[in-house]
Amino acid sequence: MTHRPHAEEHGAGPGSDAQDNRRQVLYWRLLARLFDPEEQAALESASLAVVEDIGLPSALLEPGASVDSVVQRHPELAAELEGLMVPEPEEDDARDRAAEVRRAALVSKVLLNVFATGSGNVTAERLARWQSDADWLERALGCRPGELRGGRGPAGGTGRSGGGVGPTGTGVGGPGPDLSRLVPAIGPELGSIEADLVKRMHLREVLADPALAARLTPSMSLMEQLLRDKDNLSGVALANAKALIRRYVDEVTEVLRTQVEKSTVGELDRSVPPKRVFRNLDIDRTIWKNLTNWSPEEERLYVDRLYYRHTSRKTTPQRLVVVVDQSGSMVDSMVNCTILASIFAGLPKVDVHLIAYDTQALDLTPWAHDPFETLLRTKLGGGTDGTVAMALAQPKIAEPRNTVVVWISDFYEWRHQELFDSMAAVHRSGAKFIPVGSVTSSGRGSVNPWFRERFKDLGTPVISGHIKKLVHELKTFLT
Repeated sequence: MTHRPHAEEHGAGPGSDAQDNRRQVLYWRLLARLFDPEEQAALESASLAVVEDIGLPSALLEPGASVDSVVQRHPELAAELEGLMVPEPEEDDARDRAAEVRRAALVSKVLLNVFATGSGNVTAERLARWQSDADWLERALGCRPGELRGGRGPAGGTGRSGGGVGPTGTGVGGPGPDLSRLVPAIGPELGSIEADLVKRMHLREVLADPALAARLTPSMSLMEQLLRDKDNLSGVALANAKALIRRYVDEVTEVLRTQVEKSTVGELDRSVPPKRVFRNLDIDRTIWKNLTNWSPEEERLYVDRLYYRHTSRKTTPQRLVVVVDQSGSMVDSMVNCTILASIFAGLPKVDVHLIAYDTQALDLTPWAHDPFETLLRTKLGGGTDGTVAMALAQPKIAEPRNTVVVWISDFYEWRHQELFDSMAAVHRSGAKFIPVGSVTSSGRGSVNPWFRERFKDLGTPVISGHIKKLVHELKTFLT
């Protein structure tokens, strides 16, 4: 009969040192599993003893069990997982060590499911399971599901007391670092893991089977593979690919449209009478202007006139020329900016032109209002020659003072001086020139240092990072 060590044999007594030892066992198991898929028998048996002694299900230690499946069997854990890694400020000596042991078990499960992805072929079901586990990690970090991979930034957490995981902090025996501080770095890593899983999946076979294709959740990594492979698909596979692209485009469009609409456009136009509708009623001004009609005896305010807020804004026709590098390194930017261009194309008095290029340039303006159709016409990959795109863009700058040119690229060009000279000429003409190094869901991108320094000297520094930065710049100009 095999003896299974009891928790007390691993320091699981009532004292604080014993609780710290319990947590060490769980974190050492986490580290061992992350770096070596082979089981360490002693760590596995010790961890099982700890988990059972603190009243958590042993399913937390099952490598093949998804977080969803654990929560379905134990619904009470859902609330604990929300904001699990979002710390609350508290004194170190006031830490609830028993609660930290429980947290260590839950954190270990989520991190292992997301970061220990193994090797070999990936099925559509496995990808969907990983995406669900990644959603739980994002919830634990205080974000909405898909938020880190979508690049929309932290949403704020529910707040939990402060033990984190300890691979890079004060050691597995200490309280662990604040993982919420690592959120900006975790987003790109999740994107990389997802991209690797998609590459390991036989995507064409999955797309050819409607049942398998229905299990796929649209993501930027999946979009990249679909857009690269779309010319090799036909029949059912092509129809399923288009459906996934459409779903992703619609989801991202809704998010970006909200960001655009949150910013006001133009100054209030007081020459236009305000619309006399309830939502425009200025209650404070109405009360102030009618105070002379107050009746102390009746304790009533008689209103002679209602006042309304002005909502019409002054706008002048503007032209937006978006030039996007569609080479292999710029897929994320291509997708995001195509969608963003379509949103601005729907605004009043904004004339949008869209150009994509690698070693050849393509004028996508006729489809700028429809990002789905635009993306289907792109051909990702290849080299980069911005001079061919500039040849298409320059004739579109008819009125420089009312034109903004957004150029999205990593700017690794082989005719760099010629291209930069033409860009500088656009800037000197009076047009607003905005160089953008990356407009990605992760905010991570590389920009040619040669171009970065020269744009800075020109007074048009490169924007890199979250798409909100570009939205802000465009909203500032389009007024």
